[in-house]
Amino acid sequence: MAMTETPATSAPAVRRSTTTDIALIAAFAALIAACAVVGGIPVGGAGVDITLQTFGVILAGAVLGPVRGFLANALYLLLGAIGLPVFAGHTAGLAPFTGVSAGYLWSFPFVAALAGLLVQYVARERRTSAIVVFLCCVPAMVLNHLCGVVGMKIYLDVPWHTAFSYDAPFWLGDTVKILVVALVAAEVHRAFPQLLARRPKA
Repeated sequence: MAMTETPATSAPAVRRSTTTDIALIAAFAALIAACAVVGGIPVGGAGVDITLQTFGVILAGAVLGPVRGFLANALYLLLGAIGLPVFAGHTAGLAPFTGVSAGYLWSFPFVAALAGLLVQYVARERRTSAIVVFLCCVPAMVLNHLCGVVGMKIYLDVPWHTAFSYDAPFWLGDTVKILVVALVAAEVHRAFPQLLARRPKA
């Protein structure tokens, strides 16, 4: 009797976990979209908008881990690409992927994956510490900015130092954003310690 009950009890657990994963990915894609339209103030010589987008992007990785964080951001980009106005300035379509902020945009899934990788596999049980999570998010922020600089360099055809000067005004704000990310993510992991645990196998 015990042998026949085991598959019946384990299979639903896997299905619930998969459903939860999908729901979390969709929820964070929506959060990133909401963050993208908050602010929308052009900053610097390149005229790139400053929004809360970086907060949502990195929070997805820090909370969901590398795979789900990547997928949440990829879903967000897909929604924008097919025409939903979820990008900064309520824009949509393929044009933003080749515009002045394209480098930032393309980096989002990889930025989230890097933050998630560091939080899940480097911070481990210390991910309930906001300081540790913050330190894990710093490399992700740096990656986002480097990709943004490359994008502006290519699109505007300016020298590297000019592209870096266009990016410079975003650093202070993004540092504050990842500090808030660290505080939120640490509390989430304290409340839900199994959030980054491996899903049980069937």
